[in-house]
Amino acid sequence: MLSYILRRIGLALLITVLAVTTLFVIIHAIPGDPVSTMLGPRASEDMRAALEQRMGLDRPLPVQIALFFGNMLRGDLGTDVFSNRAVTEIVLGQIPYTLVLILASIAWSAVLGIALGCYSAVRRNSLGDRLTGILSVSVIAVPAFVISLYSLLIFSVRLQWFPAIGAGDSGDILDQLHHLVLPSLAIGLSWVGYIARLVRASMLEVLGEGHIRTARAFGLPERRVIFGYALRLAILPTVTVIGVGMGFLLSAAVFIEIVFSRPGLGSLVIDSIMQRNYPVVMGSVLFSTLIFVASTTLADIVNAILDPRIRSGK
Repeated sequence: MLSYILRRIGLALLITVLAVTTLFVIIHAIPGDPVSTMLGPRASEDMRAALEQRMGLDRPLPVQIALFFGNMLRGDLGTDVFSNRAVTEIVLGQIPYTLVLILASIAWSAVLGIALGCYSAVRRNSLGDRLTGILSVSVIAVPAFVISLYSLLIFSVRLQWFPAIGAGDSGDILDQLHHLVLPSLAIGLSWVGYIARLVRASMLEVLGEGHIRTARAFGLPERRVIFGYALRLAILPTVTVIGVGMGFLLSAAVFIEIVFSRPGLGSLVIDSIMQRNYPVVMGSVLFSTLIFVASTTLADIVNAILDPRIRSGK
């Protein structure tokens, strides 16, 4: 198990380096001069040259990439040229908002999706199974931005049950949870249907295997057969999907944070791109990549714990 974990961590580090390097090149290929954006069109050549030297933009791109990784290993992601604050401090101040939104969305959608998928598999071809299938496909087909806009119109504007913007008072947990309901609903609703369909398909496959028939032949209670044997194996694809889904949830969070005027990595990245603020953009991209890679690696490790065949390579 330790060898498997070390291999996955090594692969995660390699993926991080490749992903950050690729994004570094893409960001620097965006049209527009960041120095002109920051200083304005009336800046002198001396001012432009000084800022380019300060940001390292006067050096070749490979040298900039090497310097970025060298500074990253020392925990230095640069300085925001507008506020003169450390990029690490700025990004770390926004990460908790995004993580709370993503984890809340995936938590309630996973619990509900697994329960519905398990019910549909056990009650195969029943009325409840068919209704669950229709609802699952329906919510999968609706984009997150449509759900967010309609939830705002219905629950905030018309019914006034939930606040429309903001993340709540920093010292009031109940207020923060109140502000979290609609954004997490917008992100997680489609995942309920996706997880439910995936768990149903996996459960039906597992329920037809020989060890399940043997367990039933020995007279084990149906509840123990379902939850103790079948669900443990059927949930493996779902764990992987949830880990990979963190990346898609990060991308969805960008739009959701803008719609609901929430702080977070999404809002920070959009504002920084508009300002051509390269240090903050790269810092945000780096932490987003680390979150995605860490979630997929953790999902692989959990799968290996649940199924020993994975870590043995069989």
